[in-house]
Amino acid sequence: MGLYDILVYVHVLAFVFWLGGDLGVAILGSAFRNRAKPLATRLELLRLLGVVDMGPRTAWVVMVPLSITLVDVAGYWAVPDWGLWLAWLVGAVWMSLTWAIHVMTGKPIVPQLKQIEFWLKLAITAFYAGIGITSLLGWGPLVESWLSQKALVFAAIFGAAIMIDVAGKPVGPLLLAVIEKGSSDETEIPLRKAMDRARLWVWLTYALLLVIGFLGSVKPT
Repeated sequence: MGLYDILVYVHVLAFVFWLGGDLGVAILGSAFRNRAKPLATRLELLRLLGVVDMGPRTAWVVMVPLSITLVDVAGYWAVPDWGLWLAWLVGAVWMSLTWAIHVMTGKPIVPQLKQIEFWLKLAITAFYAGIGITSLLGWGPLVESWLSQKALVFAAIFGAAIMIDVAGKPVGPLLLAVIEKGSSDETEIPLRKAMDRARLWVWLTYALLLVIGFLGSVKPT
């Protein structure tokens, strides 16, 4: 058993946590939308959703430096040492932001942290999109078509996940209105509509995860 085998195992484990955790988030989200349940119960489900969601979010972050390291060790791309160090530094910064935002929910600094994370995710999206496009055009650095496609799909996952946050931005204030004013059509319907808009991007993310899992497992030529 070598480094490559260990990296593949961690990669599969991260994918399982990502997709499996997202399934748990979807189930809890659907349960929260059931207005027949007491509001206190629904809010507890929402709290649990936030906890479960940290599994996929953590796995997503890990996938960035892990993917760069894996293609290097596998011989698909001779990434320079500084590139590997940079990938893990970016991963460490992003992981710190992700967990700081979760732990300090409600603190005044959180909006600034979210803004930094947003621009970081945009930069990573552009990186993977650039790698995928240039490689598919034959300009490198990736030679294998399936791996180039995988980079593009990963960029698409980033885009969809970013749009979840963008589309779901009104959810916070609308949820606060439900808590303060109680459950009624006046407060619940706008919240439901905002959540539905975000859920479209959630389902797209799930579909893209299935596609990227297929490309990584089957490696179609």
